[in-house]
Amino acid sequence: MKIGSIIIDNNTVLAPLAGITNLPFRLIAKKAGCGLVCSEMVSANGITYGSQKTLNMLDSLPEERPVSFQIFGSDPFIMAEAAIIVESAGADIIDINFGCSVKKVVKTGAGVALMKEPGKTEAILKAIKQSVKIPVTIKIRTGWDKSGDQALATAKIAEYCGIDAIAVHPRTASQGFRGVADWSLISRVKENISIPVIGNGDIITANDAVSMLNQTGCDAVMVGRAAIGNPMIFQQINALIAKEPLPPASLAQRFNCMKEYLKANAEYFGEKQACFMMRSRLGWFVKGLDSNAKFRESIKHITSEQEAIDIINSYYDFLYTSG
Repeated sequence: MKIGSIIIDNNTVLAPLAGITNLPFRLIAKKAGCGLVCSEMVSANGITYGSQKTLNMLDSLPEERPVSFQIFGSDPFIMAEAAIIVESAGADIIDINFGCSVKKVVKTGAGVALMKEPGKTEAILKAIKQSVKIPVTIKIRTGWDKSGDQALATAKIAEYCGIDAIAVHPRTASQGFRGVADWSLISRVKENISIPVIGNGDIITANDAVSMLNQTGCDAVMVGRAAIGNPMIFQQINALIAKEPLPPASLAQRFNCMKEYLKANAEYFGEKQACFMMRSRLGWFVKGLDSNAKFRESIKHITSEQEAIDIINSYYDFLYTSG
């Protein structure tokens, strides 16, 4: 698949997830077979104001490329200025958030609020496209009602402005992540525009991803929450698309991935901060496993990388011998 001039190795995309899809997580997803990784959403205001905490979110490494960075905001000039900075930081693609329904974002006129403002939408997209050379994409929702009319209107504006691809999460603003994603809207958007369409929503398993591709005709699938603790899902999706045997997510593979994630965070954030973060995040990888509550409890107080590795290895040994 191609997005503008950027060639994507396969049809899988990592969804931007606030507080999750930072550099260490993206590296793990890429290693697991994800075609295009995306950052968590980054404030255009924070970028242009020079906030160091915000600028740190633009860190990247060659191993994760191609990489997309998602920005959000509501002012065309600030969004364009932020896009220039993101491009200079090494992004391959810039993604614009039209889907965040969190109140503190919506009340600033950003995220899904833009789907009620076609004039502002066009102004933002034109300003960004005129300011950068790399491809620009957008991620939208159904809109503010179930009709999907706002999604279709936004998609057509995007195509008119030269946007290179669009990701569709077919839930309304009020749904958040609740209810069922209406995949038929992905089909409608695909039928009405000629740029690549990326489907998103309710992909829990690799089979779900293939079903979405077949049912909607979308060009790629975007996986979010299902990749948390199970980045191997990208490898499985790729195998099913290629009609190859589905590679099992073995216990050893899951635990190796957990240790790689721990190491990547320790290297990026430093051991102390990484251990604090891992007290909750390592639990992502053990969902559904026997005695996982005991493991979760044992990692709540880790203070070193080695201590965490010892606990992980001990839990693996327990599962391996008891299974």
